[in-house]
Amino acid sequence: MKGILNRNQIKYIAIIAMIIDHIAWTFVPITSVLGQVMHVIGRLTGPTMAFMIAEGYVHTRDVKKYAVRLGIFALISWPPFSLFENGVWPSLSLSVIYPLFLGLIAVWMWDKSEASKGSKIAALVGLCILSIVGDWAFMDVLWVFFFYIYRDRPKAKWIAFSIVALFEVGFSQLMSITTGHPFRQAFQWGVFLVIPILSYCYNGEPGSKKPFHKWFFYIFYPGHLLILYILKCIFLK
Repeated sequence: MKGILNRNQIKYIAIIAMIIDHIAWTFVPITSVLGQVMHVIGRLTGPTMAFMIAEGYVHTRDVKKYAVRLGIFALISWPPFSLFENGVWPSLSLSVIYPLFLGLIAVWMWDKSEASKGSKIAALVGLCILSIVGDWAFMDVLWVFFFYIYRDRPKAKWIAFSIVALFEVGFSQLMSITTGHPFRQAFQWGVFLVIPILSYCYNGEPGSKKPFHKWFFYIFYPGHLLILYILKCIFLK
C-alpha cells in the first residue's frame, strides 16, 4: 500500500520532532516523563534526515551543488549549535548537518569513485571518524550510506539501520547503567519509530518543488538554535 506522505511532509515532521527535542534539551529535565517523551519524538530527526540525504542524492540534478550547499550550511550552523550545546563558540561540537554532509560524500564516493572496494571501505571508515565531532556523528554517515546502497532492498536497508541504531542505543544504555541512572537514556529507543513511518507512510513523491521547501530547513535550523540559546540565557541564567 502506497504511503500518504511525500518528501516535503516527511521533512516537516522531522523538523517538528527536532524542535520538540531541542526544547526538551533546553528546558525540560531529561529524567522527567515529559522529557523522555519529548526526546523519544526527537529521535525521529537524525535518521529521517539521513534518509532524505540518500533520497536527495538519487534525485538531485547536480550532486556537486548539493554537497557544496550542505558543506556551507554545516559551517553556518556551527556557531549556533556550539552555543546551544556548550554555551561557547568555537568548540568541537558541530551540528547534524556536518555528518549528513559526510554521509553525502560517502555515497558519492562509493557510487562514482573507481577505487577498489577496500579503498572505498577505508574511506568510509575515515569519514565516520571525521564525523565524531558532529551531532548524530557516525550514525548519520552510515545511515545515509546504507539508505542509499540498499534503497531497493527494504529488508537489508532496515537490518543495516537497526544494527547501527542498536550500537548507539546499547552504548547509551550501558553508560547510563554505569553512572547509576539506568533509565536516563531510555528515550534512545525512539529511533526505531522511523522504521514504520518511512516504510508505510512515505510515498516516494517529492511534493511541491517551490524553493521555499528546499531552503526552509537550511535557514530554520541555525536560526532556531540561536533563538533557543538566547532564551536559555534570558530565562535560565
